[in-house]
Amino acid sequence: MFHIVLLEPEIPPNTGNIARTCMVTGSRMHLIRPLGFDVDDKTLKRAGLDYWHELDWTVHDSYEAYARQPARRWFLSTRGGRCYTDADFADGDHLVFGRETAGLPQSLLDANPGAVLRTPMRNAARSMNLSNAAAVVLYEALRQLEFASLL
Repeated sequence: MFHIVLLEPEIPPNTGNIARTCMVTGSRMHLIRPLGFDVDDKTLKRAGLDYWHELDWTVHDSYEAYARQPARRWFLSTRGGRCYTDADFADGDHLVFGRETAGLPQSLLDANPGAVLRTPMRNAARSMNLSNAAAVVLYEALRQLEFASLL
């Protein structure tokens, strides 16, 4: 099982779409406060469709509270030096994504230099949609494990 970690997500439809992706892949979703929405938000629920009751998810009060659990973490950022396809993903890995407007804090990237990955895109592009980025990286991780949990 993979873990999708959203640090301070801001846009309910992105989080709802990621929730749906997590549910259909058997991945666990972690939301780290502060959130830019209420977890009862209608837009969040609508974007996740009727999957919320089947989703394995938790809300953490802070990154520090989340990080207490031992895990191998990959940090996804436009500032990453390695392409996400260069990582050797393993069952149980955590894929950490930042806020839609700011990404992950530089201090977190600096503290984990060997675990910062990026999704290639044109230089003129600022960033990729968060829910799309999470799906792209998660499916690469699943592909590397030959979709074992899905077939």
